[in-house]
Amino acid sequence: MNSLEIAKIAAKAADSKKGVDIQVIGIRDLSILADYFVLVSGSSTTQVKALADEIEYQLKQAGEEPHHIEGKQSGWICLDFSTVVIHVFLEEQRDYYKLEHLWEDGETVDISDILD
Repeated sequence: MNSLEIAKIAAKAADSKKGVDIQVIGIRDLSILADYFVLVSGSSTTQVKALADEIEYQLKQAGEEPHHIEGKQSGWICLDFSTVVIHVFLEEQRDYYKLEHLWEDGETVDISDILD
């Protein structure tokens, strides 16, 4: 499975749990960290955890295991799937850290065809 397919599965899983402002940003040409970042917000710590759990579950079902997961007890959970890093935020933390602005030179991937 390629990294874009992983990112799209993560975005669709986040959408299924009512994640807000889901974005996929291609950073392959900007960084060695990953090929894509997936950003999604939740309105409560419970929703943030549910979003992260669903993304992890759906990617495991597709045969992808996380390399590392950080922040399970916080308002910012980072799921590292090596070529794709998924950031699940509380809305306030996403507004504060503004990762989409830090990576604004990245490629914005159109995912409107996979979101409900």
